[in-house]
Amino acid sequence: MKVEPPAPGEPRRPHGPRDPGDAWVVAPDGQRYWGRFGAAGLLARDPSRGVLLQHRVSWSHHGGTWALPGGARHQGESARDAALRESAEEAGVPAASLRPRFMSVLDLDIWSYATLMADVVTPFDPVISDQESVELAWVAPEDVVSLPLHPAFAQSWQRLRPLLGIRPALVVDAANVMGTVPDGWWKDRAAAAERILESLAGHARSGFPAAALGLGEDLWYPDITVVLEGRARTARETDGVEIIRAEGSGDDAVAAAVRRLEAEGHTVSVATSDRELADTCRALGAHVTGAGDLRALLDS
Repeated sequence: MKVEPPAPGEPRRPHGPRDPGDAWVVAPDGQRYWGRFGAAGLLARDPSRGVLLQHRVSWSHHGGTWALPGGARHQGESARDAALRESAEEAGVPAASLRPRFMSVLDLDIWSYATLMADVVTPFDPVISDQESVELAWVAPEDVVSLPLHPAFAQSWQRLRPLLGIRPALVVDAANVMGTVPDGWWKDRAAAAERILESLAGHARSGFPAAALGLGEDLWYPDITVVLEGRARTARETDGVEIIRAEGSGDDAVAAAVRRLEAEGHTVSVATSDRELADTCRALGAHVTGAGDLRALLDS
């Protein structure tokens, strides 16, 4: 599907006061990069239509090429928020229709570009809402290289495309993670579990470092499953986290979650320091991160 620009005389997106981030950064070799505070773009993937690309207007930097909707970050703005804002402004992408999966960052010290990859969970039609696009189109991943690509996007696409097949999931052995800090968790296990759930939900939005999931580089937004057992099972539900309330063995419930998630095509990581459970999960093909390491991440 392609979206054509507004016809002559039709209203275009109004431009407000220029943001301080809308400026060039000039490297010592004279190379220019747009965005005083860096830049960010969105790689949205619809499972049936492909990835959303923007055909850049001729007068823009590397005009006539195809790239991602994106632009300069505002001062104090996170890369994730910038990618969502810019894609909404340039292509009418509704943030509520997306499920972020990973963030890839090109850091040149003097400037950085962050690519937020997100799955489309509610289909939408993109809309050209400014003068920077000739058209918008959903393109099958295998057809992207056939287009005249923006040089920077052409280079990054070689690294981004293989990552599209990775769907991370994190399974948390809550009892084990809970026991890593003597904070009185034994007095109210449900409340202690709720604190862990809330922290996990916060990191579900900000992302997990790749090392915690055994994925190399980048920042990832995994599907999170938490296994609760014993008195912790009465903990309240938390948005953004799947809870399994184990009736029997918590270890058996963790292993069952790993099997299910891997059967669904996820790349699974398990947070536990229980040696027998860790060995079981590794035998099932999961990466294992120590409960203390996850707790340190959540508390940081």
